[in-house]
Amino acid sequence: MRIELESLPGHYIRRLQQIAVAIFLQETEATGVTPVQYAALQTVANSPGTDQRTLARSIGFDTSTIAGVVDRLEARGLLLRSASPDDRRVRLLSLTDAGQALLDEVTPGMQRAQVRMLDPLPKDQRAEFLRMLRVLVTANNELSRAPRDDG
Repeated sequence: MRIELESLPGHYIRRLQQIAVAIFLQETEATGVTPVQYAALQTVANSPGTDQRTLARSIGFDTSTIAGVVDRLEARGLLLRSASPDDRRVRLLSLTDAGQALLDEVTPGMQRAQVRMLDPLPKDQRAEFLRMLRVLVTANNELSRAPRDDG
């Protein structure tokens, strides 16, 4: 059976992910931050004191992957882990001053990357494209290796 890759949505979704990462890295190259690291830093900035497991669920990553991300960010002096007063096994995350400074530095490049990703679409179609992406991701969330916890 002959199947044309160009007829498969999964092929385009994979390619779009590659393109999105490439654009993000081009725009933020000087900071050395990956898209996953950015998501972790921004999530901790939005919810200081969140724990590692909650961080993983909120950005749709498995706990073992996010542990490595947090390790690298902590080694760079960008995140701080502290023991929870309620459960000594739980580590709470907060940005360091250096982490906040890096997040402030990377944000303009991240925003330029978002514009570049959508730039090929006519302006009046961008919101609809994002709406359709959210529908697909939300409807298929439970099929992910690391379902996002939107609750």
